[in-house]
Amino acid sequence: MPKIEIDALPVETGSGYPGHRAALMDGRSQVRLGDVSGLSQFGVNLVRLEPGAVSSLRHWHEEQDEFLVITEGVCTLVDDHGETPLHTGDCAAFPAGDANGHMLQNQSDAPAAFVVVGTRTETETGYYSDEDMKVTMAHGKLAFTKKDGSALDQ
Repeated sequence: MPKIEIDALPVETGSGYPGHRAALMDGRSQVRLGDVSGLSQFGVNLVRLEPGAVSSLRHWHEEQDEFLVITEGVCTLVDDHGETPLHTGDCAAFPAGDANGHMLQNQSDAPAAFVVVGTRTETETGYYSDEDMKVTMAHGKLAFTKKDGSALDQ
């Protein structure tokens, strides 16, 4: 496999979160390394966080594993156990079905980055620990609802 020229790849900003939640992802960007490489069994993303930015809302997955390694700076892992600083080279893993919701925050004054690898499944359900929201994925489409499946307040 040839070297991936990361600087030549498109950078995505913003979020797929509905309503006011999308603005919570300001300062976060990502490059989809797995997609440009033709990987189909797992996704690989390089995520950059500006100071004060977060990786996502705190969440967990029913079917998909996640693994990450910090590649630049310091990120703070926020999960049910509290806050844990992660430095360059540190790793964290989130097995499918473990209801310990997680997210990363950049609480430092410098940019931070990490590579995250996750399982690709035909369907998925994810839950957001700090609000009444879940996401389901089928046929490549995301649907956000309340945890009981009813309509989500935007």
